[in-house]
Amino acid sequence: MRLLQLPRAASPARARPSGVREVARFNWPMYAAGATAAALGWALARRLPAGPARLARAGAATATALLVGSTAATWWVYDHARPFSFDWLDDLLPEGPGDHLVLSAGLDETARPLAARHPGAAQRVVDLYDPALMTTGSIRRAHRLTGGPAPGALRGRPAALPAGSAAHNTVFAVFAAHELRRRRDREALFAECARVLRPGGALVLVEHRRDAANAAAYGPGAWHFLPRSEWLRLADGAGLQRGAERRIAGLVTAFAFRKEAEA
Repeated sequence: MRLLQLPRAASPARARPSGVREVARFNWPMYAAGATAAALGWALARRLPAGPARLARAGAATATALLVGSTAATWWVYDHARPFSFDWLDDLLPEGPGDHLVLSAGLDETARPLAARHPGAAQRVVDLYDPALMTTGSIRRAHRLTGGPAPGALRGRPAALPAGSAAHNTVFAVFAAHELRRRRDREALFAECARVLRPGGALVLVEHRRDAANAAAYGPGAWHFLPRSEWLRLADGAGLQRGAERRIAGLVTAFAFRKEAEA
């Protein structure tokens, strides 16, 4: 399959990747619930007897801490560390991405900065968004509020990526794979990534992890993320080798899973 440079017009229209403002828009029910719980707790504490008032204040303080902490963590990751700058990529792919495939889940913020950073590399974008598979409200709102993928994006499914076998040097899945909530869909996607990679190529996966650091920052919201062991299991199952791994801003992990090179 001959790869073509993706036209600039087909790149995502949004010049600025998501920061805390956009994340709050996509997840506004969670923020609204936290603010409401905090306000009700503080208000009730003023009207209840001493014992229940202490419980109300404790609940309000917890809700406030989670709201402030998650907002600060989001700012730290997306506005301060700026993972979409891809200044961390050289540590994972010192040889560069080459001809690459970008996977999105209804919101693509990877293609434009990658094309700017590596203007000579051919690029294709595949959108996997399917409301039947991606059931969380945040990704549906992100898809609706941003207008979805750019016109040049190809439609794909976890078990059927529109690319030939051994067609790409790199596949990028940046904050996209965790939106596949079913185990079998993630397994199918990793198998497809292994199929379309050339020998020695890499799947670059960027995700928050369900771990202590993210639980401290996001509270119950960290359950939406997947543990490191799941990503390693998926790579092993697809026959991909564990390569370089880098932590970004303490809360995001970038993995490079390699397809075995030819002898």
